[in-house]
Amino acid sequence: MLFPQTRQTHSMRTRDGVRLDADVYYPTAGPVDAESFPVLLMRQPYGRVIASTVVYAHPRWYAAHGYIVVIQDVRGRGTSEGTFHLFAHEVEDGEDTVEWAAQLPGSNGRVGMYGFSYQGMTQLQAAQAQPKPLKTIAPAMTGYYLYEDWAYENGALCLQLGLTWALQLAAETARLETATATHQELVAAAHHLPLSDPVPARPDILADIDSFFHDWVAHPHPDSYWQQLTPQLDPVDLPMLHIGGWFDPYLRGDLRLYQEMSARSSHPHPLWIGPWGHIPWGRKVGAVDFGPAAISPIDSLQIRWFDRVLKGKTWQVEDLIGGEPGIDLPVCLFEMGRNQWRQLADWPEPLMKTYFLQSDGLANIREDSGALVETANMLSALNQDMIVHDPWNPAPALGGHSAIPAGVFERTAVDSRGDVLTYTTAPLTAELRVAGVVEVDCAIAASTPSYDLCAVLSRVRNGKVYNLTQGYRRFDRIDQREFAETTEQPTFSLKLHPTCFSLDPGEALRLSLSAACFPAYPVNPGTGAQPGATRLIDAQIITLSITTGGANGSRLRLPVMNSSRIAQR
Repeated sequence: MLFPQTRQTHSMRTRDGVRLDADVYYPTAGPVDAESFPVLLMRQPYGRVIASTVVYAHPRWYAAHGYIVVIQDVRGRGTSEGTFHLFAHEVEDGEDTVEWAAQLPGSNGRVGMYGFSYQGMTQLQAAQAQPKPLKTIAPAMTGYYLYEDWAYENGALCLQLGLTWALQLAAETARLETATATHQELVAAAHHLPLSDPVPARPDILADIDSFFHDWVAHPHPDSYWQQLTPQLDPVDLPMLHIGGWFDPYLRGDLRLYQEMSARSSHPHPLWIGPWGHIPWGRKVGAVDFGPAAISPIDSLQIRWFDRVLKGKTWQVEDLIGGEPGIDLPVCLFEMGRNQWRQLADWPEPLMKTYFLQSDGLANIREDSGALVETANMLSALNQDMIVHDPWNPAPALGGHSAIPAGVFERTAVDSRGDVLTYTTAPLTAELRVAGVVEVDCAIAASTPSYDLCAVLSRVRNGKVYNLTQGYRRFDRIDQREFAETTEQPTFSLKLHPTCFSLDPGEALRLSLSAACFPAYPVNPGTGAQPGATRLIDAQIITLSITTGGANGSRLRLPVMNSSRIAQR
């Protein structure tokens, strides 16, 4: 291992003359002209000294492994010149920075990029420009399609995450402008979200501030606004290391990018997904400790990856995944429950196991009323479970991928609410292993033209309930039929967040349904109005009727893994 020198500050000019500043960490404390090194580049908006050390090793650690490490403030952030606009300049600035970094003293002209969240998107946007020195990227926990994977989930605005981020970035702008009073107000609002303003999605504190959140709220459907900011990667073919977390809100984007690139690329595309939220990447996620195997391996993994791609070594998959010679399994998933890493040849294509929802109509009152059964009783009577959603007291968010804090929490109190339906299996007689995307098909009738549906899948063990994965969707009905108790209810599908878990014999599986998950998502007013046009006073009581029983009722579909197809790491 080398002994890196202290950081240096270097500046460059973009094609339009804007100065961008970066900290540069060299691998040795002596002259750099005796040996050349590859460059690792991170471009971020939070102040370059931080360097994403909330999840990664310090840049000096990477430099000590034989890399010139460059951490740059993007335009309008830190000490870089210009005006910051979310993702607006990252394609051109990213290309210019890659070309500049490749020419640094001591560089061998080969550049790789790493980073998560915004720093993941700056990689994708730089890759879009296809600069020749860029040889690989390692995007982690980043939404590929900005609308579907970042700002909205199945048509529902990600309110808590988006608003908190908007306040954070606005506060940083105020700090750079030394606007002390504004900065203090924004920091306070970020820690106690202003969710009771007349229009909750347009809080008064942001009214006079230039924030991306105004655009997000103003564009509730995928349109040209989102398209122009989404990386266009069709012509790009680079080796990429994909990193995600089961409780990270942007996992949909990680998986989308991996599936798209691995299907058409001529290069390797390993995928690693740990049991983590967005921050941090450790063994305890929420209230559950996933054990020592869950401690982040990502820094060492990235060094092995960059050593292969940037230092000209022969590519060997087993070197990347740490397996035995001859193993060629580039997908590595952390299996919650067994708390071990599992290796697969590709994203799993499992068999779908169906559970049917049955109830005596009291699934919102008694936990022994709603059941998940493997065989539909064709002769059983159809029943309807009712959810009455009160906007004054909406069903709360608790953990998962969309709330702050994220992760796993004990949710018995939430499941005991009268506006939450629960359906639970009998204690399992054999181990159940799931990997992929869980789906819920619900036969629903609603009292209003618009409503939301939240589905949470949980493990039940020793009387306690711990969430595993969840999904959320906004429904805007074109059909304006009056609500009626009828068996002719339309059936809608809801895909949950990707997951990988196992349940032991004696444990049970539970599905919980509600019409809200607040404040992770805004309260649906029931009128059909989008969040930007929804006043707090306009929210209506919404009644949902869920049909259960028989072969035509609601059901849960699980992607069950065949144990023989999974290798243990």
